[in-house]
Amino acid sequence: MEQFIADQIRYGLKYLPANLLKSFFIPKRSPETRRLREREFLRGVCHPTENMDQIRAAGIRWVRFDIPFPFDKDGSVSKSYAAFREKCLRFRKKGIQVMAVSPFADDFIDHGMDPRTEKGKADVIRVAEFLICDLKQCIGGLQIANEIGIPRFTLPLTVAESAEFLGIQAKAMQPLKGDILVGYNSAGPAADLHCRMKPWLPYMDYVGVDMYLGCFDNYPGFLCLFDVMLRYLWAYTGKPILIQEYGYISEGAPKTKSEKRAILQSYGVDSPKEAAANIEAFVSRLPDSFARHVPYLAKNDVGRYYDLVFRSDLRQHLYKEMPHQTKIPGYPHTPAGQARFFRDTISRFYKIPFVCGAFVYCYRDSETCYICGQSDCPVETRWGLVTCKGEPKPSYYAVRKQFSRIAFFEAADKRN
Repeated sequence: MEQFIADQIRYGLKYLPANLLKSFFIPKRSPETRRLREREFLRGVCHPTENMDQIRAAGIRWVRFDIPFPFDKDGSVSKSYAAFREKCLRFRKKGIQVMAVSPFADDFIDHGMDPRTEKGKADVIRVAEFLICDLKQCIGGLQIANEIGIPRFTLPLTVAESAEFLGIQAKAMQPLKGDILVGYNSAGPAADLHCRMKPWLPYMDYVGVDMYLGCFDNYPGFLCLFDVMLRYLWAYTGKPILIQEYGYISEGAPKTKSEKRAILQSYGVDSPKEAAANIEAFVSRLPDSFARHVPYLAKNDVGRYYDLVFRSDLRQHLYKEMPHQTKIPGYPHTPAGQARFFRDTISRFYKIPFVCGAFVYCYRDSETCYICGQSDCPVETRWGLVTCKGEPKPSYYAVRKQFSRIAFFEAADKRN
């Protein structure tokens, strides 16, 4: 994990400042961006429910979710993939396009197709060709894998191996894709990934980026950092930029020292120092999902457990909190703050000529955090536009207003 961070810092220092400066001296449009913006500004949401009338009423015309691996180990089409395909068709019948996220490298490895071998690469290409041909009538866009550079989405591959994994699929899909938009995404700047993707950019219709300012780690975010990130990506890649995931947590507050101590005591220790004395035992007492996630990120290196639990963003999951500095000033982690965030950012993104769309993360709140498994952890449970019961939150109405305004402007432009 340390190598992932070191590479992102090294490549970021090398490429981000120069390309940010460059962005002020180059055109803000290209033939590609014009074609996509004339087609439509993608108004999307991640992980939708199937309440399609409610989704459409919010002005949302794209949804984004994952493709299960298409084959069982005996080579037959999997039932989960067949169900996914039918789900896509249901959305399309309602006038909603699907941005599908293709299987990750570890999915291929689990099915005996290792992208690090020549035979595995041939298998990856075969699966990519199957997906793009089979889904032509079902989806409007395809994102190849997800957030390379983030360990849990990249391992066991390196970033360099992952770049080739993305590129060979895009190249194979290009002559077969028809009108389907094909691209890849990164989490934040990920300059090491984008550098390695340079040879493959001709096969991409867009470059995606995921941004979660003010939601992770104990430091503030600022709306202007969205502009910095988007400008850098545009200058460096020259491709239309799609905001593939972004959002803001609607609940969560800092924990007091006594509250944190009580949480530690529930796992049998009084302090982080005491946990460090036998960190493996401490991790084993965490909720099941959390206890599995730490060794996975650490590659089973017990020496890294303490830093992951107490010094990385997993600390937020341990204490089930939003730290004091983890916010965007003026946008508290409340339902009203989340609504204000979407109101201001959607209009901001639409005004940028090289941005071709934005996918809100996500449609519905979650019952439990998918990382730590806790229902009262705000980090991965309170992103939704609607509650767990499907009731609209203030952010639903903010998104509806902004997406509907975009639809009005686009309709007016086409009439003229």
